[in-house]
Amino acid sequence: MTSTVRTGGAQAPSAPEFPMPRAEGCPFDPPPALKKEQEQGPLRKVRLWDGTTPWLVTRYADQRALLADPRTSADITRPGYPSSAPVRGSSFSFILMDDPEHARQRRMVTAPFTIKRVEAMRPAVQKIVDGLIDDMLAGPPRADLVQAFALPVPSLVICELLGVPYADHDFFQENSKILISRSAAPEERGAAHAKLIGYLDELMGHKIARPADDLLSGLGTRVGAGELSRQEAAEMGVLLLIAGHETTANMIALGTLALLEHPDQLALLRDSDDPKAVAGAVEELLRYLNITHGGRRRVAVEDIEIGGEVIRAGEGIIVPNDIGNRDPEVFADPDRLDLGRDARRHVAFGFGVHQCLGQPLARMELQVVYSTLYRRIPTLRLDAGLEDLSFKHDGAVYGVYELPVAW
Repeated sequence: MTSTVRTGGAQAPSAPEFPMPRAEGCPFDPPPALKKEQEQGPLRKVRLWDGTTPWLVTRYADQRALLADPRTSADITRPGYPSSAPVRGSSFSFILMDDPEHARQRRMVTAPFTIKRVEAMRPAVQKIVDGLIDDMLAGPPRADLVQAFALPVPSLVICELLGVPYADHDFFQENSKILISRSAAPEERGAAHAKLIGYLDELMGHKIARPADDLLSGLGTRVGAGELSRQEAAEMGVLLLIAGHETTANMIALGTLALLEHPDQLALLRDSDDPKAVAGAVEELLRYLNITHGGRRRVAVEDIEIGGEVIRAGEGIIVPNDIGNRDPEVFADPDRLDLGRDARRHVAFGFGVHQCLGQPLARMELQVVYSTLYRRIPTLRLDAGLEDLSFKHDGAVYGVYELPVAW
């Protein structure tokens, strides 16, 4: 859908609405209109919910260049920032800040996500995965893979890492679902955010009084030292809790669905005992699926010449990683799922100083899941038609609400 918009009293050219709908029957591919924009040029104007017309960056090379450019800002409070919804409140997590404050806060939570620390967690994650599969196999030969497996795996892991009681998972999963939903009213999202902040703030109080060996206790120590406020620590806790389970859970379920729809690729993964092949398969699935499908958002703080255009200071920028990862200049036959390709250059985790903090943990969890689930349940199959599944078109994180499987 296109519309004529007015900027500063002057009529501007029509711009397509963003985000754009996916095609019926093609749940793994970016929206056709998005692919068309990529074919027509590296930078295009799009129209958001509030009538603003930021730049859409369609090519992989330009996306990486802009995400690494210090002349772009991730500060959601800056005029011109292309927000995906009305901005509420005055306190935000560090991913919506610029350096040096972004770097200062990020450093406080970096240590648990280093490759060395994450690899030390692999046996524990393997135990969680095997235990959930044991539970599935002990029951009826069918299940909703989302509730039985995809959601519990990362939720158990991030709860252990943060020091959040897993017994509270229904509460934080329900409120995080509202918080990342584009269809929820601003008041609903605000209420869900307030509940999560209150929950993490109360938990932070317990950690400050009785610290343990977990990430929230570490943040509590920072609060005691005056390096963070309780509000800032709670905001960081909410970010890590939501990002730690929502993204990986949806990737497990959607990745499984994609593999079930591509049995030749599933066979390659199921029959391989090569850790490098499994790691490569994870990278290709991350490139192919792109569950964070709303694009990285930035605003120019200086004029930037790129892609034959000039992005003026104060203009918004949207970097949709799903179309960047389907750029034919970088990935041959990009619409084909090919677990044998080298997909390590993908931008599923972003790029630059704001790239995903938890990517080593997500990679490790997915490697354990994808190397275990299909080997232990080799007859796993979809227990519904693809057309019967409900996809998360309305959320900031893409996936399926339910995934009926049988074996």
